[in-house]
Amino acid sequence: MHADGTVSIILNGEHKRVAAGLTIAQLAESLGLVPAKLAVERNLEVVPRSTLAEVMVEDGDELEIVHFVGGGDHAGDDGWSVAGHSFRSRLIVGTGKYKDFEQNAAAVAASGAEIVTVAVRRVNVSDPNAPMLTDYIDPKKITYLPNTAGCFDAESAIRTLRLAREAGGWDLVKLEVLGEARTLYPDMVETLRATEVLANEGFKPMVYCVDDPIAAKRLEDAGAVAIMPLGAPIGSGLGIQNQVTIRLIVEGAKVPVLVDAGVGTASDAAAAMELGCDGVLMNTAIAEAKDPILMAAAMKAAVESGRLAYRAGRMAKRRYADPSSPLAGLI
Repeated sequence: MHADGTVSIILNGEHKRVAAGLTIAQLAESLGLVPAKLAVERNLEVVPRSTLAEVMVEDGDELEIVHFVGGGDHAGDDGWSVAGHSFRSRLIVGTGKYKDFEQNAAAVAASGAEIVTVAVRRVNVSDPNAPMLTDYIDPKKITYLPNTAGCFDAESAIRTLRLAREAGGWDLVKLEVLGEARTLYPDMVETLRATEVLANEGFKPMVYCVDDPIAAKRLEDAGAVAIMPLGAPIGSGLGIQNQVTIRLIVEGAKVPVLVDAGVGTASDAAAAMELGCDGVLMNTAIAEAKDPILMAAAMKAAVESGRLAYRAGRMAKRRYADPSSPLAGLI
């Protein structure tokens, strides 16, 4: 022990002086560590965790303190959360319009999506052995998001999601209540009514809606855990038609905002992310592409690059040129 009441140790390869009379547990706590979550080697011998509060740190000790971390370098991760569920991918894909389940599964894999929307439909009682989506996309690995596609009133949407929860235990769901079949535009009166009922029953509804900041706020107040404004009519592929209102929704919402419907190609997905949206949901843009698997990969890259661009902050738009090279000192 030194005259100043310290001892010299080597801790994880570095020479340090620490107060004399500390146990290993006390040393760990002084470093802001939790002893119960550590493994310690002292002079090349593993110290049982149950004895960390008893073993004293002595002059000349060599200590290695380790703990578990996730594999790989996650410094660049930029995940998002909805209703307590966390995800890395900001792309959600649908499971309709594919030629078969095998192609659907391959597209999901290429997209990197961790969530897929699934429609709730009657069981095929005439052929109970027919292939099922769960045979190709494992709900233990990919989050299923039951939706109410095809529902035109609050009652049918609520009934559908009650059955979905009974079938799979899902409470995170996608709610859409359509106004009419030609445009598949949302009926906001019925949508708001269904949101209130579902939220009161413990559901966590992610809600498809019009691109209206006031409607979005009312849905959030009613219990929506995510706001999902359309970029253009469902399946139209027209891209983001009103960036101003979607940006206003993003700025005013306290829950995640995801563009739902209207994306046609990768640039549309990137545009949605550059507006600050938390994610993008799409189905037709991938399923009806000439090469769905390649388009799924393109959408993955577009969502990621759009998010990076939003985080980076774009340059200001100007009316006139601004030279990149200085004009002073020209020959």
